[in-house]
Amino acid sequence: MPDEPGVGELVQAALDAKTKPRGSLGRLEELAVRVASIRGTTTPAPLRSAIVLAAADHGVAARGVSAYPQEVTGQMLATFAAGGAAVCVLAALAGAELRVFDLGVRSAFRDRSVGDLRIGPGTADLAEGPAMTIEQAEAAIAAGRRVAAGLESEGFGLVGLGEMGIGNTTAASALVAALLGVDPEETCGPGTGLDEAGVRRKVEVVGRALEVNRPDRDDPLATLAALGGFEIAFLAGVAVAAAERRLVVLLDGFITGAAALVAERLAPGTRTAMVAAHVSPEPGHRLVLDDLGLRPLLDLGLRLGEGSGAALALPLITASLAILDRMATFESAGVTDAGR
Repeated sequence: MPDEPGVGELVQAALDAKTKPRGSLGRLEELAVRVASIRGTTTPAPLRSAIVLAAADHGVAARGVSAYPQEVTGQMLATFAAGGAAVCVLAALAGAELRVFDLGVRSAFRDRSVGDLRIGPGTADLAEGPAMTIEQAEAAIAAGRRVAAGLESEGFGLVGLGEMGIGNTTAASALVAALLGVDPEETCGPGTGLDEAGVRRKVEVVGRALEVNRPDRDDPLATLAALGGFEIAFLAGVAVAAAERRLVVLLDGFITGAAALVAERLAPGTRTAMVAAHVSPEPGHRLVLDDLGLRPLLDLGLRLGEGSGAALALPLITASLAILDRMATFESAGVTDAGR
């Protein structure tokens, strides 16, 4: 796992030698140190970046836990393929490649720009029983691991996580409630735009799912199978394998946070490769970040998903590494250093 001994200290010393007061670039300096430590090198730039977007449908969507109908998942796959979604615009702006995968949208979408990793046509209703079988969860995780390995072989150093799936904030809320041992009221929010009655309905559905499945928080794989989704399991696999390969794992919002929480439970230490792009208004998101010990880079009220927040945060990482790589030192610029 990441956190190469000594790299962070060397990078901080290099930053302290730049033509600026010590620590005056604040969290940009912290970010450069973290990325360098994850990569295991004092010279991590340039950093080729990809955003991996996984899409899948959820049986629980039939219970009215989303403000949008389930067919929107498949419709958004077409929008991603056409380059018209928010993450398409933001990823291009940040210089990141967008990789989209169908893990189990109800109606299969055929396009060469969308990778077919389908586990099935959506999960079962988690409020009636397990959303997935153990074998399905394992298959989705394995698919994520393969994608991360492929990205490393292509020369990527950072992978941002994104998702699309109507109903997946309900699955994420249930997963986080189970893994953190908190009540559904603490993890359920409006998601795509539910009103107060809709949020109450979501709380009831998550409560029923926890009662029906009785997940064991000490068995993260079984908990994932009972309450998660194909895309969440896939992204957990991406995170674990990316961390093993010293790739920076850039989290987006609440659903990718739930996947990150699963990844850390499956492979303790995975979190040391993670950077939190932002914190969303979903109440469970901050609980996840606190548990993972991650401080978000942005707090802009984002709640779209897709990896949009990860793409938006990418320029901050690029800026932090550019400072480390290109900024003059006191010695090279002939500037008096009064900070010693």
